[in-house]
Amino acid sequence: MKYQGSCHCRQVAFEVEGELTQVIACNCSICSKKGALQWGVSPAAFRLLTPAEDMATYTFGSQTIQHRFCPRCGVHAFAEGILAGRPMVMVNARCLEEVELAALPVRQFDGRSL
Repeated sequence: MKYQGSCHCRQVAFEVEGELTQVIACNCSICSKKGALQWGVSPAAFRLLTPAEDMATYTFGSQTIQHRFCPRCGVHAFAEGILAGRPMVMVNARCLEEVELAALPVRQFDGRSL
């Protein structure tokens, strides 16, 4: 299935294709503060619809994950990087249109221990 997603003001917009069967709640220092529910997809399943220069990026720690967010409204839309040894895009499922998040199982991930 193809999903449309964006930040609150729609300056950062994207499409993602795949089977959304669960989301991940990570307890690492940034995810716990953002409150994002993540869906991991391959870079081939993700398509950015707005110019990269319309986004802001935050990295920390090992600098291997680029957390992308809107500089206008501040909403974190997705992150890109190498996760578990492979390229991955972690989409904030809260930014997806027409998704009933309450119906999806939430898998807890202990990112704090990494």
